[in-house]
Amino acid sequence: MKYAGRLAAVTLAGVLSLAACGGGDTATPADPGTEATGGAESAPAALAGEIKIDGSSTVAPLIQVAAEIFGEEQPQVKLAVGTSGTGGGFEKFCAGETAIANASRPIKDEEKAACTAKGINFGELRVATDALTVVVPKENTWATCLTVDQLKKIWEPGAEGKITSWDQVDAKFPKEPLKLFGPGTDSGTFEYFTEEINGEKNVSRKDYSPSEDDNVIVQGVAGAKGGLGYFGYTYYEENMDKLTAVQVDSGAGCVGPSAQSAQDGTYTPLSRPLFIYPNLAELKKPEVTAFVDYLVANIATIAKDAKFITLNPEQEAKLKTDSASLKTQAG
Repeated sequence: MKYAGRLAAVTLAGVLSLAACGGGDTATPADPGTEATGGAESAPAALAGEIKIDGSSTVAPLIQVAAEIFGEEQPQVKLAVGTSGTGGGFEKFCAGETAIANASRPIKDEEKAACTAKGINFGELRVATDALTVVVPKENTWATCLTVDQLKKIWEPGAEGKITSWDQVDAKFPKEPLKLFGPGTDSGTFEYFTEEINGEKNVSRKDYSPSEDDNVIVQGVAGAKGGLGYFGYTYYEENMDKLTAVQVDSGAGCVGPSAQSAQDGTYTPLSRPLFIYPNLAELKKPEVTAFVDYLVANIATIAKDAKFITLNPEQEAKLKTDSASLKTQAG
């Protein structure tokens, strides 16, 4: 998928010019590789190098949009975006294999310790908001809303081998086989869902079809009349023609996932922040700094284009402040 046309107004040149001037007010930037006039700074020369990014499959589409447009402006910079899951991404990041980790949850203490042991210093940047979405196929006309208790009844360890039909979830539901699909255990989405629904991270029934690829979950749910699964809101938006989002009742009535309900806090308990973690040593490389600057400066436009829930003004201001602080720490 190409995004450059829809983001024609977002130019990398402006980001690089901003970085070159230390983040203050600047004149209209020159095109990359040209000399600015009227006493303005020269635009930086073309960049080169490789930026390896890995982690959350939920965050990946956002970073892929930014990486593709950045790559079109700077074709000599190779950007590789992997989807090993949040946990798998942190393993690679703390082993020094990647420049940036994508995460759908904050880094754990043990992961911080692993990074410290390898001498890797990093920073945390919140880049978007997610409404973790429970989905069923279009053929399912009964599960329009599920309570948190019903979701727990479906997914808790004690349900394994026992809750296998929809009528066992609610007597009003049909006797349709329950087919479950969800993220694998390396996924931050798995950890977040199990903690919020089952009450403890990584505690879930095991007799479901797991995958670190959310597109596989989409296909599984869509292909089974009694299917149910969960993943980030972006993947639901991309597959609304074949899936239905289940509203969630956490005690105050049924609320569906949306940008508004995630931002105003009414979609509970499944709205959450999304992050990237840059390696500070990697930020010393101009191509890595330029990419992070580009992402931060244009986060609202990129998030909208990637169908993510954008940060509110306060969160976006904090992102810019935090990013500037990381560059200072990197030196």
